[in-house]
Amino acid sequence: MSKTAQTLVQVVATSDFIYQPPVTAINCKRILVKPNLGYPVAAPVTVSMQVLGAVLQGLRKASPDAEILVVEGVCSDVSLADIASRLGVYSLLDSGMQLLDADELPLKEYPNLSPSPVRFKSMFAPLILEEVDCRISVGAFKRTVLKTPLISASLKNLYGLFPRARYKARSQKSRGQLHRPSVPQVLQDVYFTIGHLFDGGVVDGNLKFISKDWQPDKGQAVELGKVFYGDDILAVDRIACEVGGETVPEYVETLTKMVQFTTALQLGDG
Repeated sequence: MSKTAQTLVQVVATSDFIYQPPVTAINCKRILVKPNLGYPVAAPVTVSMQVLGAVLQGLRKASPDAEILVVEGVCSDVSLADIASRLGVYSLLDSGMQLLDADELPLKEYPNLSPSPVRFKSMFAPLILEEVDCRISVGAFKRTVLKTPLISASLKNLYGLFPRARYKARSQKSRGQLHRPSVPQVLQDVYFTIGHLFDGGVVDGNLKFISKDWQPDKGQAVELGKVFYGDDILAVDRIACEVGGETVPEYVETLTKMVQFTTALQLGDG
């Protein structure tokens, strides 16, 4: 789980974006890509095909023979296959790539490695996260309001990997259990169960999506024209907020300090 003290985050114009994957993506056998494709609505509600396509091309160049799995769990009545068809995802996939619905995959109970779990001592997510050599989160850049402003980027994007059947509340199509006591707090559990496994994050900031309320698929687009990417999803989310005119979420600050603390302990033990 340790991260380097100085983590480089690339900020590039969308028109110049050529994805440079982490070293773990080079000449590996299996890669998992988790894009934000939860709704049947184009960017910026979901990640753009331009950015997702560039990520897939960069991964294919790094690993010509790898099996690349695009994994998402939707937040809609519309199926993942239908969303992918509407948005044009299939046109991006070569013969060694496939789209998988996270809600249909075998699960594993992942332990929460946090020194102080918020709510979940463990969380269920697809077993395949442990069966790949590299994992990349490709998030849209969004601000909604759920009691307080909430930023969705590469970490919040991982919500789609948790099975709705287990984490639903009143709505069958969402993961309401992951909203209690609050999303920023639960994101700490998300990071320390599966977030720390991710080798890199990409945030599509070509357009920033802003909602007046909690609805993550209804709002307005603000042009930024940027893509943010790097090996540390927390650092990527931080820079996206700083460059994109958003306050860095408190949970990013909290998690960064917790990771630094646990890393120091590990080094001390060593």
